[in-house]
Order: sequence, then structure tokens, then C-alpha cells
Amino acid sequence: MLLPIAAVAVWLVYHHAHLTSGVRQALDGNGYWMLAAVVSTLLGWVAVSFARQGTVLERLPAGRLLVTQFAAGAANHLLPSGIGAGAVNIRFMARCGLPPARYSAALALYYLAEGVARVVLLLGLLLAFPRALRLETLLPERIGLSLVATVSVTVLVVIAAALACVGRVRRATLTFVRTALTDVRSLHTRPSRVLALWGGSFAFPLLQAAGLVTVALALGMTVPVGHVVLAYMAGSVVAAMVPSPGGIGSVDAALVVALVATGATVGAATAAVLVYRVITVWLPLLPGALVLGALVRWKVV
Repeated sequence: MLLPIAAVAVWLVYHHAHLTSGVRQALDGNGYWMLAAVVSTLLGWVAVSFARQGTVLERLPAGRLLVTQFAAGAANHLLPSGIGAGAVNIRFMARCGLPPARYSAALALYYLAEGVARVVLLLGLLLAFPRALRLETLLPERIGLSLVATVSVTVLVVIAAALACVGRVRRATLTFVRTALTDVRSLHTRPSRVLALWGGSFAFPLLQAAGLVTVALALGMTVPVGHVVLAYMAGSVVAAMVPSPGGIGSVDAALVVALVATGATVGAATAAVLVYRVITVWLPLLPGALVLGALVRWKVV
């Protein structure tokens, strides 16, 4: 969890000139485009709310669902790989009366839909802009692919061993899978839930990419808009492989490398990612933590 943050800290020490240049560019950026980035961030929580609603048959209270997604963003910076947001949403759905098997299945379906949406968008952009990005600059073949393969195989072996040796785990897993499949079939018979689930899952990464695009425009970056969107999708998919809290370190590094791979200078890419992460992560962090505390106090989560 701490290794990506430490790696970025070391990188900043050796490239402090790029950071200083990025701060200067950020201060000189266009305020209207910066405001557009804030709006796209706000709309992102709306998209997530739709996606969360699309994972359950029951109608969730819309207002509390939206506020919970805002608060979940703060919890997401305490635990890696979206665990914080997942925990907040589990507590919220439990308060709404869903049994454990149902809200566990809903959480798994949300992550599955989000992952599928990001990969589909990335593949579509790679087909649209086949020469815009060199993927080997994001994931070196000798280190990255072998590391991912090793971790994946290890995880699969551990899961298989647990299922084979521990009867309680096996029974719980079978119950979960049956419940999840039943819910997925039921959800996909209701057009409103299908639209909410997949519409929200595709809209969220597109809105996040729009935030990076508006920041790039605010800073006068000359990289084409489509290439910036591709850089975001590629960077976010690669960063998801590193379990750092809130993507701190992994997302920042992956986005900078992706933007440089599409033709941006290191200084411009650093400035864009710096401003983008301030808008999407650091500005909402304190308000989100306060809202989360209030929701816990009021027993909403």
C-alpha cells in the first residue's frame, strides 16, 4: 500500500523542477475550464449512484444514496482498491434492509460492471486511436506483465485451496454465487435497472476522463482530446493493479506516464495530473470525511 506513495515521493525529489513548473502552470490555468472539471467530478458521483441503484432490485433512497457516494470517496482513501467505498456502501445497503448475501452480490456486480466498462472503453479508444499510445511505456513487459501474472496465479491458487479445504468457505461461496446469479438474471429483466447499472458504469469513467480533458484544456496542453481520454483510461486500468489507498501514487504515476506517452511534455503532464487529482481527490476529502461522520452518527451507514 505504501510502496506507490514512496515511489512517487522519490520521483518528485529527483524531478522537483517538473513539479515546480507544474504548479506554475496550474496557477496560470483557465478558471472556466477548471470549473468544468469540478462539475464533471460532481456528476461522477451521480453516475456512481445510478450504477449502485442498478445492482439491486429494491429502490434505494436517492438522496441518501447520492450523499453516501460522496462520503464513500473519503473512506476510499483509507483502504486500498476501493475497499473503503465498498464498506460504506455495504453498511448503507444493510441499513436499507438488504440481507448480507444480497448486498455482497450487489457489491460484486458493481465492481464487475465498472471493470467491464473501463476495459471496453479502453479497447474502443485503442481501436479509434491505434497509434496514440504505446502500452509498453505503461507496463514494461519484463517487469509489469510477469508481476501481474505472478500475483494473479498466486491469488487464484489461494482461492482454489480455500474452496477445496475449508467447507464453510466453500458453502458460503456457493451461496454467494447462487444469489449473485439470481440477482443478475432478475435485474436484467428490468430495463430501468439495466440502464442504471450500465449507463452509470460507463458514464463514471467518461466523466472522470472529461475532468482530465478540461484540466488539460485549462493548462493549454496541445495533446488531442481523444488522446487525453485514452491516456486516462489506460492509466486508470493500469493503476487498478496496484492496491494503494485511493489510488494515491499509482494513479498519479500512471496518468503522468500515459499523458507523456500520448505526446505531452513531462511538465505539462505533471501539471495536469496535479490539478486533476487536487480537484477529484484532495478538495472533496475533508468535506467527504465530515459527511461520512455525520452519516454514521445519523445511522444512515
